[in-house]
Amino acid sequence: MAESIARYDATDVIEPSSAGLYPLGYIAELTKQTLTKNGYFANGLTSDALTKEAVEAADLIINMTGIPSEEIFRGQKNVQEWLVEDPYGEDPETYQRVLDGIQRRVNQLALSLRKKRQSQKLAR
Repeated sequence: MAESIARYDATDVIEPSSAGLYPLGYIAELTKQTLTKNGYFANGLTSDALTKEAVEAADLIINMTGIPSEEIFRGQKNVQEWLVEDPYGEDPETYQRVLDGIQRRVNQLALSLRKKRQSQKLAR
């Protein structure tokens, strides 16, 4: 969900890529339905495993696993922890609640990045 939301709401400051520790290998149907219902696109989303290369290439990592980042991303300084419920196997209302929370966090992050970009421009 976060990748789709960021692609739509924050493409000016975020180049999102999503990967998981234990990917399903497909996007859950309720994920697609919830995204579509909220005006987001599920096309092109994939369920990929997190790779060392992706971690090393990332400017910022959002950890939504619930596992402390020190255990997964040893030595990485660019990690934010987002406590996000995994809706898989739950009802549509849970998917909607999770999407709403992710949407708020993505938009907060985008606003922060926009402000940072603006202050960097002013400092030049």
